[in-house]
Amino acid sequence: MKSGIERLIGEPRLRRGLSGRRVALLAHPAAVLPDLGHSLDALAALPDIELTAAFGPQHGLRGDKQDNMVESRDFVDPASGIPVFSLYGDVRRPTPEMLANFDVLLVDLQDLGCRIYTFITTLRYVLEAAAGHDKAIWILDRPNPVGRPVEGTLLRAGWESFVGAGPLPMRHGLTMGELAHWFVATLNLDVDYEVVSMLDWQPHAAPGYGWPLGERSWVNPSPNAPNLSMARCYAGTVMLEGTTLSEGRGTTRPLELFGAPDIDAGAVLREMQRIAPSWLEGCRLRPCWFEPTFHKHVGKLCSALQIHVDDGAYAHDAFKPWRLMAAAFKAIRALDPDYPLWRDFAYEYEHDRLAIDLINGSTVLREWVDDPAATAGDLEAIAAADEARWRGEREGLLLY
Repeated sequence: MKSGIERLIGEPRLRRGLSGRRVALLAHPAAVLPDLGHSLDALAALPDIELTAAFGPQHGLRGDKQDNMVESRDFVDPASGIPVFSLYGDVRRPTPEMLANFDVLLVDLQDLGCRIYTFITTLRYVLEAAAGHDKAIWILDRPNPVGRPVEGTLLRAGWESFVGAGPLPMRHGLTMGELAHWFVATLNLDVDYEVVSMLDWQPHAAPGYGWPLGERSWVNPSPNAPNLSMARCYAGTVMLEGTTLSEGRGTTRPLELFGAPDIDAGAVLREMQRIAPSWLEGCRLRPCWFEPTFHKHVGKLCSALQIHVDDGAYAHDAFKPWRLMAAAFKAIRALDPDYPLWRDFAYEYEHDRLAIDLINGSTVLREWVDDPAATAGDLEAIAAADEARWRGEREGLLLY
């Protein structure tokens, strides 16, 4: 497999369209080549590229910012001497002053295949900014590490946010290049853009099912995305950010496990199995304990469940992380109707809407969890209809 940046570096003919134009790069720590050299350094070393600026998304170009709403500052890259602008600092969208530094913006962002991962929203914002300021965008495509499965309800109109760039399901099954096609089409953008596609990406091939296991090192695209297991679980476990349950931040397995000091994980698992046994397929669920060193429940012993998706029990097409976590929330609510499950706090600079609803792009999941009469079949019917609609919509977008 070759990523978009590998092709751009290795095939000079692809760079002809950059000749005589000032070039900028939007990237993060996972924007690397197979030798683990960073894209910024590789581009700066090319004599036929005039590199004039760089941009960092949430968590920064260096990936040093740990949590949501921890902003990055602008700085000057010490190696190349170019300005590095933050798109998660004072602004989320590039300003006219930032745009004045380049003619073409290369986007090299490793995504996780989940709507809430904010690199998707940043992609939308730079496409919109380019359309309004006569700038070009080139997306250097990379694998969707969780492949092609689709899962979750579609974001409803009016629920757009920095964690909801548009009416996508939680697991969209597209690459960043394919998402660019979707944004341009659905937003009717008049923008000069192109996708430098991958070669030989095989999203249906075992054992990686989207990620080239054994070929490429995993580099964290954000601080709490440490491995492929996390990426596989993320479309479900990210919802924990909108709850009082710990998602494992402050442990070595963030977003692969969940727990709290005041739950009985064994009882929760048994209730999940009663509510929706088919939603737990394709993985192993193991009761465990952890004590976060920071974040929610810091220093407290938490009864927990870990989701294992890295052994022979993993079944790529059967694993449904969004449904699995929905079952967990429903189980906790059934065991203790008054459990303070939903976390009421400012989330991605939104103060008037619950985080769990922002994450899901509607009130559908929360209302289903809180309704004691609602069954697994009720949520299944809503989600399955949305998923079928999305599969049809994305069909013409697939490049691989």
